[in-house]
Amino acid sequence: MPDLFNFADDLGPAKVIHLYEPSVKLKAVLVVDNVALGPALGGIRLAPDVTTDECFRLARAMTLKNAAAGLPHGGGKVVLSGDPKMPKPDKERLIRALACSLKDIREYIMAPDMGTDEECMAWIKDEGNRVAGLPSEIGGIPLDEIGATGWGLRHATEVALDYLDLKLKQARVVVQGFGAVGKNVAHFLAKKKATLVGVADSQGSVYKADGLEVDQLLQLKAAGRSVIDYPSGDKFDREAAIDFPCDIWIPAARPDVINEDNVHRLQTRLVVEGANIPLTPGAEKILHERGVLCVPDFIANCGGVICAAMEYRGAQASEVFNVIADKIKHNTRLVLEISKSKNILPREAAMNLALQRVKTAMSFKRWSIF
Repeated sequence: MPDLFNFADDLGPAKVIHLYEPSVKLKAVLVVDNVALGPALGGIRLAPDVTTDECFRLARAMTLKNAAAGLPHGGGKVVLSGDPKMPKPDKERLIRALACSLKDIREYIMAPDMGTDEECMAWIKDEGNRVAGLPSEIGGIPLDEIGATGWGLRHATEVALDYLDLKLKQARVVVQGFGAVGKNVAHFLAKKKATLVGVADSQGSVYKADGLEVDQLLQLKAAGRSVIDYPSGDKFDREAAIDFPCDIWIPAARPDVINEDNVHRLQTRLVVEGANIPLTPGAEKILHERGVLCVPDFIANCGGVICAAMEYRGAQASEVFNVIADKIKHNTRLVLEISKSKNILPREAAMNLALQRVKTAMSFKRWSIF
């Protein structure tokens, strides 16, 4: 476990809780980073290799994301150790055990993330916890079903292309990670006539220079199969997607997939960060120096949390699309304008924007992070 004081700064974290219950194999970490803007809102990530370090970083990303999006929420995250494909009864026991362990934590609102979904949130609600991202049958707005994050990524991409003198129509796109976020952003970009030339999931990757049929890929995933089962194109291991030449490269999987050791392999003009912290700071700096534009994660991928926050306050699904589009287009353009005018990295411009909002909120509080 990392030294907590190595992570503490002026923003937080406000609270770190390690959970362990061997009878149901519950091993999890909650980080509530900062609640100056309101109760922390962030997802539950279920994966076999999650770490406390990752949870810290993801919780901070949520603080910045919620602030940049203008939401009345701080940032938090849960990482839960386990196989997301475990049998459903085992998964339900594990999620309910997590919910019961955190029932008294009032400053954190749970939501779905990688490895968890709307059904998991329904189990959590049944245990009496604060939660967003519920199934529509019990009053929720299913984030993955409507593609909230992918919808926002589409709009961030359109704005960013204006700064590269590129058009979305027929632009070549690679999506690394064809899960809930990756599938939806591919769908929305294809509707705008972009050409998906490469895609990867946990089993491998496929590249086809003249374009992949997005609907066919979606059918494969719906049937529980991999993108490498696509009937044509060149097949590779999952890491090879880094090498696929394109105009737009969208990481939509795990953190740190692009780092200082592999960033030189990217052959793209634009990176739109669909995952949380998918590029290391050093990799972003190298790309910036090469003239590759990067739209930071907490600016581009906040469609899901905007939707979750609106659901938590009683909004309807029909209301969220315009709000997501307006917020993300505005913030993407604002960040890229600041980056251009001050000759700084887009992430630095985005950080300044988010930190200003958080620190202003903190100035109104008796205690800075509680």
